[in-house]
Amino acid sequence: QVQLVESGGGLVQAGGSLRLSCRASGHTFSSYTMGWFRQAPGKEREFVARIGWSGGSTVYADSVKGRFTISRDNAKNLVNLQMNSLKPEDTAVYYCNYVVTGKPLDDYWGQGTQVTVSS
Repeated sequence: QVQLVESGGGLVQAGGSLRLSCRASGHTFSSYTMGWFRQAPGKEREFVARIGWSGGSTVYADSVKGRFTISRDNAKNLVNLQMNSLKPEDTAVYYCNYVVTGKPLDDYWGQGTQVTVSS
């Protein structure tokens, strides 16, 4: 059974930091690119960042480049998102997922973790 469990969200002031974590199970984690996505109220879910299976390749959305850092620990089946210099527009529910041919696997979304950035 594939399971993705996100944690680490919360309420933070603009300019602050948060570190999100996602624990994955049910697939051979180290074989997959992993990604973070987010969905703000009234908007579609959007790509935030992804990291290759070895951790050596990362891609970021322009909106978070230079502020967010994605990392992974294959021994622990964890993918993390360090978020610095947070802005109110980063407020959203954040999700992790497996990424195949550049797209998330829609059958596997978890509950997500809420990030709220106050101005």
